[in-house]
Amino acid sequence: MLLLVALVCLFGLVFHFYSSLLTKPSKLRPALRNQGIFGPQPTFLLGNILDIKKSRKAAATAAFNGDLDSHNCGAALLPFFDQWQKQYGDVFMFSLGNTLIMHVTQPEMVREITTCTSLDLGKPTYQAKERGSLLGNGIVTSNGPFWAHQRKILAPELYLEKVKGMINLIQDSALTLLSSWNNQVEAQGENADIKIDPDMRSFSGDVISKACFGSNFSKGEEIFFKLRALQEAASKRVLSIGIPGIRYLPTKNNRKTWALEKEIKELILKIVKERREAGSEKDLLQMVIEGARDSKLISNDTLIDHFIVDNCKNIYLAGYETTAVAATWCLMLLAANPNWQQRIRAEVLQICKGRIPDADMIRKMKQLTMAITESLRLYPPVAVVSREALKEIKFGGINVPKGVNLWTIVTKLHTDPKIWGTDSYKFNPERFANGIKGACKFPHVYMPFGVGPRVCLGQNLAMMELKILISLILTKFSFSLSPKYIHSPALNLVIEPGHGVYLSVRKL
Repeated sequence: MLLLVALVCLFGLVFHFYSSLLTKPSKLRPALRNQGIFGPQPTFLLGNILDIKKSRKAAATAAFNGDLDSHNCGAALLPFFDQWQKQYGDVFMFSLGNTLIMHVTQPEMVREITTCTSLDLGKPTYQAKERGSLLGNGIVTSNGPFWAHQRKILAPELYLEKVKGMINLIQDSALTLLSSWNNQVEAQGENADIKIDPDMRSFSGDVISKACFGSNFSKGEEIFFKLRALQEAASKRVLSIGIPGIRYLPTKNNRKTWALEKEIKELILKIVKERREAGSEKDLLQMVIEGARDSKLISNDTLIDHFIVDNCKNIYLAGYETTAVAATWCLMLLAANPNWQQRIRAEVLQICKGRIPDADMIRKMKQLTMAITESLRLYPPVAVVSREALKEIKFGGINVPKGVNLWTIVTKLHTDPKIWGTDSYKFNPERFANGIKGACKFPHVYMPFGVGPRVCLGQNLAMMELKILISLILTKFSFSLSPKYIHSPALNLVIEPGHGVYLSVRKL
């Protein structure tokens, strides 16, 4: 009997791998090929992973060379897409392991995908299955009723009301950063060389820790520190997502990921337990706890715990990491363009008149808004927006079979000369003088926070943080790029400076 059970299990495992590696891909590719969708030839088991690694390695050795006149980060971070697009057109297919992906940069087709509200199009299942993913264990990234319920709990209008109540937190955290810079300048003389990346994360982490965890904000900071480490670990295995079973192998990186995931879950649930015992607070965590408790869809304690943990991870990426990296890039660009730095400083001084900027003041800062918008165009936090056809669905006249992933390449759409003009790789905030609609032919392709019904919930918080922080910095300091700065964007789930950003800072 034991031998029979073992044989059944073995044959089941063999059948599963045969289906995953051969049967499923062999059905999907012809379905697209028959509609005129082609792409590079995949290899067994790995798909096009080796081609991608080879292309990225070659691009990394030749990338940028300190050129701050052109900001084509997509060519350095995702060079294989440019190569394949020239060969196969705007819509083509490629594979990560046995995961078939359809690359889409055709503006009208992008519009259809990003505005689609059908539950037949959802988060990729490889994200939901990926143990240790920053996007959680599958509840917040799942589709159908769970996804709709998560959007209801953190609905944009409710989230915006919560953001309005965070203005004092943002101001206090920004003033703490300014005090730190002031001390460093005084200690080093007239100018101080400051690596700003840790300061941006400290600022953003302080805001989101207090907004999310209230009186437990110090423990929240510990969680974000571990989530940062989890992000770095997860980024190392992005290309292997489609290889069946790879996430279960006890590799060094996988073991680190599992350990971090366990620690993060325990820390979050410990705070939740203390919150339930001590009483409620008016913060983001309380919104998630109450939403999980009142849901008819989340029927047991295990699912409730998963839901809370996943949403806290989601808030981290939306409200912490995105803001920190966006602030870093924007300050780098203003340091490299002193004319725009001076223009915005003059605007801020005129509006604020020596006062700390508040919500009403930052709404009037047109020049600053234009510069932030342009910075997010050139260096969007997320390089790719991914969706999966959970059932067969049609876009742009193409029948997309169930199981095919759709990748919209943000870096490409944000810098395509056909959309933005001949200066598309230049830092030119003036292009947004009449808003996004006046800046390009297809406004829906501008998506630093996503677009449509699945737009990032942290957008309003991130923009408020950026405007208050940068406007305060400009009133107290002038800055330029330090000789230590090496321009080398890196893709670690978000697009961030590979060697950090060093500024030479001087008090005004």
